[in-house]
Amino acid sequence: MTTPTAIRTDFTRTEIVDTAAMDWIASPSGGVDRKPLDRIGGEVARATSLVRYAPGSDFPSHTHNGGEEFLVVEGIFSDQHGDYGPGTYVRNPVGTSHAPGSRDGCTILVKLWQFEEGDTAPVVIDTASADWQAVGQGIERLHLHRYKSEKVAMLRFSDGGSLRLPEESGGVELYLLDGRLQVEGQSLAKGGWARLPAGMAVTLSAPGTATLYIKTGHLDGPVTGPDA
Repeated sequence: MTTPTAIRTDFTRTEIVDTAAMDWIASPSGGVDRKPLDRIGGEVARATSLVRYAPGSDFPSHTHNGGEEFLVVEGIFSDQHGDYGPGTYVRNPVGTSHAPGSRDGCTILVKLWQFEEGDTAPVVIDTASADWQAVGQGIERLHLHRYKSEKVAMLRFSDGGSLRLPEESGGVELYLLDGRLQVEGQSLAKGGWARLPAGMAVTLSAPGTATLYIKTGHLDGPVTGPDA
């Protein structure tokens, strides 16, 4: 099966995806599979995907002409710059390059070609050992990155915490690492991904504990692929 070149390209729609129910699709590199969540373009694409490396697999050295952002979901991801364990958040700006792989296998959430012009700061954060801050009853937040209107963070819910994101958030995208989450009344289980359009107020709540990656402010305007 080849990866379609247009996946969930209407960014005015709400998308709620159970990634556990999706099939893995082989990439051009043996042992590396992916679950595309949204995509505009072919092998060079504006894309959000789950990518799974089999033990001992790797991907050829390449340059990030559109930038790369990823979060290690499981296992240890490696390149010539180091080893990145579960919960590590990385931003490789436009023009950087690496040769990624995994000795024992891993899964990462990857976003490609989604950097604002001028966003050149490399980022590596071990979210498992970082200092989280309480931001409300039953909610902790870990800041990961901010540039112009785009904000990236991790959130931890406990004790039935609830968070209201206003219409001015500029779009919301999240990936649930563990627990269960209610997103505008819809239930999201571990591995769930959601994308909600700009101009929409969003309520997140958790019946128990939950940990998630969240990005806001990046969908406020036209969304195009690398060839636009």
